[in-house]
Amino acid sequence: EVQLVESGGNLVQAGGSLRLSCAASGFTFDDYVIGWIRQAPGKEREGVSCISSSDDSTYYRDSVKGRFTISSDNAKNTVYLQMNSLEPEDTAVYYCAADSDLVHFVEVVTTHLGNYDMDYWGKGTLVTVSS
Repeated sequence: EVQLVESGGNLVQAGGSLRLSCAASGFTFDDYVIGWIRQAPGKEREGVSCISSSDDSTYYRDSVKGRFTISSDNAKNTVYLQMNSLEPEDTAVYYCAADSDLVHFVEVVTTHLGNYDMDYWGKGTLVTVSS
């Protein structure tokens, strides 16, 4: 059974930090691109970041560059998202997702053109940033 289990969401003040984790199981970790997609209340989903497990290449949406860092521990089949300098606009449910197509996931993260038909999804973890 494929599982993506997120953790680490919490309430934090603006300027604070959180680290999200995504533990993957049930598929070959190295064969997939894994990343984060968020959805704020009343807004559309947007790609945040992704990492290629095979070569550790990383990608970010413009609004989080310099503040968020994605990393992968292949021995633990876990992807992390370190979020610093959090802003109220970062408030959202953060979903971990996996896809076998790097181009697709990068398009989702870096443009408004990608579709959100990812291979696997987690259930999400809530991040709330207070002002």
